[in-house]
Amino acid sequence: MFDCFAMVPSNLLSLQCLIFTSLGLKTYTDTTMEWKDALGFTERLRTIQSLTLVYQQTSSSAAFTEAQAQARQYESRFYGQATSKEEYEQLCQQAIDEAEITKTSTPIATSSGQPLYDGVDDQDVPPVDSKDGQTFGQYISCLHHFDGLHSTIYKSTAKDGTVRAIKITIPHLMTAPHDAPREARLLRAASSEKVIPLIETFSLDGGRLVLVFPFLRYDFEHLLRRDMVTANQTRNILRDLFHALDYVHKLGIVHRDIKPSNILMDSPEGPAYLADFGISWQEGDPASEPADQKITDVGTTCYRAPEILFGYKGYGSALDQWAAGCVVAEAIAVDHGPLFDSGPVGSDLSLIFSIFKTLGTPNEQDWPETSQLPDWGKVEFHPLPAQSWDKILPGTSSNGRDLVRHLLCYDSRQRFSAEEALRHPYFSTH
Repeated sequence: MFDCFAMVPSNLLSLQCLIFTSLGLKTYTDTTMEWKDALGFTERLRTIQSLTLVYQQTSSSAAFTEAQAQARQYESRFYGQATSKEEYEQLCQQAIDEAEITKTSTPIATSSGQPLYDGVDDQDVPPVDSKDGQTFGQYISCLHHFDGLHSTIYKSTAKDGTVRAIKITIPHLMTAPHDAPREARLLRAASSEKVIPLIETFSLDGGRLVLVFPFLRYDFEHLLRRDMVTANQTRNILRDLFHALDYVHKLGIVHRDIKPSNILMDSPEGPAYLADFGISWQEGDPASEPADQKITDVGTTCYRAPEILFGYKGYGSALDQWAAGCVVAEAIAVDHGPLFDSGPVGSDLSLIFSIFKTLGTPNEQDWPETSQLPDWGKVEFHPLPAQSWDKILPGTSSNGRDLVRHLLCYDSRQRFSAEEALRHPYFSTH
């Protein structure tokens, strides 16, 4: 409104300001300084952190210090250029969105110029003539790698250097929904480019069943926690996830445990594979529950969908889509932290409260499916307003936030399918 003041001599401008002040009106300078004073150091620092992350992720060579310097430069420019907080936020968001289209598959470098990964280290692969380790069938020198709830993973290296993951299970000691023979059946049925290949299975004494897979060095959670992926690598990994989900869902398989640690790859550049079908369900499979009597104690803490938190047993593939939405949110978040919090002991009530605090407390109009939820209405929740998505996922791209928004819908019928997710602009950005 007062841009013409720039053309006025300084003494006349000062007089103008005095006149405005005497009339009780705010000048252009007053209004500008008010929003800047109210913005505060913390919000500006958060903006710099968001910009630093996105510049570091989208540059093939930017170390942290260089990315931070670039972020400070742009933030300072936006701060000086903007005439309101809304314009400042708009300029910052535009910079983040523009950075997202930068394509790179080069690993992030540290300040020393060395990549944060460099392939499989020599010490990760035991020598084939090692006397250590155990033997399972033809696989010798199997070294302990990881203990799961119902399985133990060993790593074995063949004479040709091929590394295998040896998963030892004891089916007769498993409780539903865990089922190793069913896992093997569904993996064979779901064999595809983006699902972890099942190389073979065989039995050992004591009723043990062994599943053999390629050994993949990384899981997505590992990469996120260590900031080892660029924005483009993250997008490619998530694309692989949705390709896998699209394929298995069309086969009538519900994975039931989508989370970052079940997405495996040999390097941050991918390809990524969906793994761990230990509690997966398929209609018609002899070990799967009836479609309307599915077990609700599935999934992992903060990735569990709201319908099973209220006891709904007729859920379908949309259950995986909710969890995938949580994974996308975690992947694009500045701190890569989980979107929802189930508390220190993984309580359903804590998770429900966290979801409601973030997305707002739903009612029957917002969530028509509540009439089918056995436990809806057993606990009364105070109405909480929904937060805006730019507050839920600050410093993230508009496309990324929009994809999460279409996946994290209370009404499971409104959630994007995997096929719809793959058509979203987030994945068409290059």
